[in-house]
Amino acid sequence: MEKIPVGILGATGMVGQQYIALLANHPWFEVRYVAASPRSAGKVYQEAVGGRWNATRGDLGGANPFAVSKLTVGDANDVSQAVAAAKRGDLAFVFSALEMEKDEIKHLEESYAAAGIPVVSNASANRWTSDIPMLIAEVNPDHADIIPVQKKNRGWDKGFIAVKPNCSIQSYMTPLWALLQAGYEVQRIIVSTLQAISGAGYPGVPSLDIIDNIVPFIGGEEEKTEQEPLKILGKIQENSFINAPGPKISAHCNRVPVIDGHTACVSLEFGAKKRIVLFLSG
Repeated sequence: MEKIPVGILGATGMVGQQYIALLANHPWFEVRYVAASPRSAGKVYQEAVGGRWNATRGDLGGANPFAVSKLTVGDANDVSQAVAAAKRGDLAFVFSALEMEKDEIKHLEESYAAAGIPVVSNASANRWTSDIPMLIAEVNPDHADIIPVQKKNRGWDKGFIAVKPNCSIQSYMTPLWALLQAGYEVQRIIVSTLQAISGAGYPGVPSLDIIDNIVPFIGGEEEKTEQEPLKILGKIQENSFINAPGPKISAHCNRVPVIDGHTACVSLEFGAKKRIVLFLSG
């Protein structure tokens, strides 16, 4: 099967590097375009990442994937470079791993979509945009039905934006959805997350803050953990998303000295006042 050519925006950052590592030898996708900040643009990818390649995971089972290491890094702020790559047949859509201010990310992702390049975003900037789906494929694939509405609203032809949720909620949304689908009335959730240092990016949490320690607060994470599931469990109504009314979620998010992988301890209270506790890692 001929693989789909994809690009990575923010390719030299920690999330961008993880995308490249995970897509190496992927059966569907082939990374053929990489873009980052202007200071990396024009460099060969291997040179642009320098000694920072997969900084949170050592060599991640191997060296920088050879084909990607030889690509020339584009300027992520210059959408025309991606358009040129698409015309050459080197780009069908991009994964966004941009590390910028939210307003800047939102504007730039919209610029790519307006230029006819679909965007699948890891960033939080567009998660609450009313006509952009926040998807977990196993839970709410029907939310992709809003994409034609999104394109019509913006006057976009081929381009669109879809986003993923906060990584800490992904471990427990699928079993929660399964319980709801089975008819269980989940009224309240108390969740404590133990989030790895890789989630803070590079250089991330200072070593003296995290070695032999737990950081008991991550700014913005509790709000995301409490609110994003309600959009995922919601529905499309009148060309916009209506959040689910519940369950009520109370979250406590902690940074722990683990390199990769978030753990969630989830306590569920059901309508019959029964409780179940799940320990999930992702």
